[in-house]
Amino acid sequence: MQITRLPLSPEEGDVERRDREVAVGTFDGVHLGHREVIRGADSVLTFDPHPATVLTPQRAPRLLTSLERKAELIAGLGVRELIVIPFDAAFAQRSAEEFIEGVLLGTLRARRVSVGANFHFGRRAQGSPAMLLAQGRLSTTVHELLEIDGEVVSSSRIRELVLAGEVARAGELLGAPLRIEGEVLHGDRRGRELGFPTANLLPDPRMATPARGVYACLAPGGPKPGDTRLRRESPFRPAAVNIGVRPTFQTDGGELIEAHLIDFSGELYGERLKLDFIARLREERRFESAQALIEQMRLDVQEARALAGAWTGSATVPDP
Repeated sequence: MQITRLPLSPEEGDVERRDREVAVGTFDGVHLGHREVIRGADSVLTFDPHPATVLTPQRAPRLLTSLERKAELIAGLGVRELIVIPFDAAFAQRSAEEFIEGVLLGTLRARRVSVGANFHFGRRAQGSPAMLLAQGRLSTTVHELLEIDGEVVSSSRIRELVLAGEVARAGELLGAPLRIEGEVLHGDRRGRELGFPTANLLPDPRMATPARGVYACLAPGGPKPGDTRLRRESPFRPAAVNIGVRPTFQTDGGELIEAHLIDFSGELYGERLKLDFIARLREERRFESAQALIEQMRLDVQEARALAGAWTGSATVPDP
């Protein structure tokens, strides 16, 4: 999938001159409702950063997807081109008419536009789906909000689920597990001392992180059992992941994401680790002793392995 960032610099030349069928939106999460809007479009127009970080920074939501993850998900839908507009104070002042004339009809030569029913654009959000429908030169499709089991699929609702730890339901509405990605950092090696070494990530304050607790996860491109490095060609690998502050021990550390990659031993410091959250196993809690914690961790790993196998459609996660 081609990624086009507007405006192009003089060195980059002009945007590819062709007629486009464009889906327009912020698309944080690329959830099932977004996918209905994108279906049939050859191009997707989105904004980075999230407009709320510019318009109402004090109330900006934690994101479900980075731009890189968003691009990956959109590419998986068969889209030909992702167009990214940098959303800043200057762009926020452009009128709705300027957006239609200058961007959609002018730069992108859009002939068909697809949006969600709650999409607004232009200065003070004065542009609406009704304005697009009134344009004689644009064929516009407006998609009503998708409902699943009586629940509206929206980025805000999915954020609520994630922050409450309900990652399984969040994944159902997303159409894929919530993914968290980060660089593996050095820790205090507490997990290794307990017999469950962990790869440690710091939560990104810009992203929606699940509530404190223990989760069954899959590490895309994770290592084979016995490997000492990540193998990008490998399938998903199971992991038991704790998010929290390790209340059993006296520590001065803040919240941490600790991922125990099952059947793996090796050093991952400096690697980029991806974790897909498939289910919450339990809340984080304090144990009376390290031995009691170890016994619970054995159960957590056993359950995480079983859930990973069920999720991938096999009794065990196979070696590649």
